[in-house]
Amino acid sequence: MSRRPRRLSAVLLPVVLATTLATTLVACGSDSDGGDDSASGTIHGITISGDIGSAPEVKWDGKLDVDKTETTVVSEGDGDTIEDGDQVQVNLWIGNGYTQEQSYSSYDKGGQEETVTANDQLAPVFKDAVLGQKIGSRVAVTATGSDAFGESGNTSIGVAPTDTVLIIVDLMEEFTPPTPKDVPSSQLPGIVEKKGEPVSLDFKGIDEPKSDDFLRSVVKEGTGKTVTKDMTITADYLGMVYDAKKPFDESYSKEPLEQPLSGLVPGWIYGLEGLKVGSRVLLQVPPDLGYGAQANGSIPANSTLYFVLDILDAK
Repeated sequence: MSRRPRRLSAVLLPVVLATTLATTLVACGSDSDGGDDSASGTIHGITISGDIGSAPEVKWDGKLDVDKTETTVVSEGDGDTIEDGDQVQVNLWIGNGYTQEQSYSSYDKGGQEETVTANDQLAPVFKDAVLGQKIGSRVAVTATGSDAFGESGNTSIGVAPTDTVLIIVDLMEEFTPPTPKDVPSSQLPGIVEKKGEPVSLDFKGIDEPKSDDFLRSVVKEGTGKTVTKDMTITADYLGMVYDAKKPFDESYSKEPLEQPLSGLVPGWIYGLEGLKVGSRVLLQVPPDLGYGAQANGSIPANSTLYFVLDILDAK
């Protein structure tokens, strides 16, 4: 179960492949008096205004002409400083400096924050916009399309490598990891087996899920090492949506999944962390910890996902 595409790493995947950038941090005066969430300022003649937590208002002063990456603090927040390894929820706005039009905005989804980890694996063009900044800040980055997204640019959001970009990052709040509620197995679907292997889930007697319920039941507790989110796990699994006739995916008839836990859907990360190798677990994963409002193959948008998993190994 790959990580859902709503997360920032998917939106900016080409950036990860870009070469290391020499980024200059330029402090910029803010129109905010510190008593509200106003976040206003200018960068290369572009006026950025509006409140943190709402889409920025951007007034262009002609085409953006830059040949290096610059990071500007438009408005400094009063929260904690983001340190290496911290996770933070952000809203992201990207504008094409050539067309002077919006290319991407998480605010189009109602301000649905993306989660990023402040570390060396964060795309270089965003590293200075997150690491060392304060929660509540609005930070702007100007760069060439090739510096931001690599030699090919990012066609998925309409940015060519020869374009320039304005990227606005609103550092909303520190990320609080979700915690599954441990429940008896009777509160989750039954496991249907053939020849000792799961082939389906039985939803008889199980109410249609509430959208935010994150439930877990440890069917069998293992005796191996404890799983942490920095490990690579080997697991067999079967997944279904509520009252489906068949699984949308499974590994029991194929090969087990072997992948870093951190690269899987959040419901797996936080549902499996802390369990022991050898465990069998049932998970009810709400949409925001699965694939969210985006359909994924045969999985409809806003689906609660159900899994039975056998943790075979972790290293």
